[in-house]
Amino acid sequence: MAKTNAIGWFDIYVNDLERATTFYETVLKQKLEKMGDPTGETQMMSFTTDMTSYGAAGALVKAEHSSPGVGGTMVYFSVEDCSEEEARVEAAGGKVIRPKFSIGGFGWVTLCQDTEGNMFGINSMK
Repeated sequence: MAKTNAIGWFDIYVNDLERATTFYETVLKQKLEKMGDPTGETQMMSFTTDMTSYGAAGALVKAEHSSPGVGGTMVYFSVEDCSEEEARVEAAGGKVIRPKFSIGGFGWVTLCQDTEGNMFGINSMK
């Protein structure tokens, strides 16, 4: 069996889907797309997805069975230079928890909190 990456998909749970969508579209400068849920139980907005490229795809999800919060899973978004996205976080309604810092040979990271209370990271090689 061929080796695969550990993550195949991610969900970021939100309370206000419209607010969270605006936040991520503003910070990441990418348009999220409405996504159907096969169960009909949730509302979803997917991040830009190319299933043939390296990395995991995912979506913002509003669901009755789960809610956002700090201290659970961390998602790291890959970008060109995380200082650019960091500069947009607070104006978009989020918080910069730890400004851009080095993680050695793995590049740089900024730790943030979104409008829903979720922690997330922004990672770049610059």
